Amino acid sequence: MNAIIYCRVSTDKKEQETSLKRQREELTALASKNQFTVFDCIEEQMSGYEIDREGIFKMLDYFSSGKADILLIQDETRLGRGNTKIALFHQLQKLNITIYTGSHDGELVLSESDSMVLQIVGIVEEYQRKLHNTKIKRGMKKAVDNGFDPTQNFSNKFKAPGRERIEFPIEEVVRLRENKLSFDEITKTLNGLGFSVSKATVHRRFQEYQNA
Repeated sequence: MNAIIYCRVSTDKKEQETSLKRQREELTALASKNQFTVFDCIEEQMSGYEIDREGIFKMLDYFSSGKADILLIQDETRLGRGNTKIALFHQLQKLNITIYTGSHDGELVLSESDSMVLQIVGIVEEYQRKLHNTKIKRGMKKAVDNGFDPTQNFSNKFKAPGRERIEFPIEEVVRLRENKLSFDEITKTLNGLGFSVSKATVHRRFQEYQNA
């Protein structure tokens, strides 16, 4: 399993470099103990309340692209503090990333309060998605009832030579991805609108569109 080591100190003072070195060494040992392959080691000297950190975005890019699935941190405050910490925990949870800490010498155990907040955030986000999907379905149904045929706008647009391709509105997929819906949620939305398409096809067509 590939792991990302993330080390952070709050200031750029010279003496903080010792702390970064210690974090890196201890987390490297933790990775070795658990037989993880360290894909990259990210070090930052910024406040934990600040979410606009290059290292954080680099780390999330690794996880989003599937290059790693384990995060190693000295303790939860190294990832962030306050609302920033909760936001990052939530994002990592959505990406199914397992977090190991040096302070636990193993997998992170969230506090009861942090677990409760994350649960509430997850519930709110799920209802926001349901509301968004319902609005899309209602809008499409109203348009169809008024005589709109959605397939006319996409006829032959994504047809490969020599074989038929399943037609569905790729622009809608792009818009839903921008609104943070997963490919599974987008597929269910398309199916509900009458487009019989698999998640794999939606994901592949999205990649084709992005690379076009």
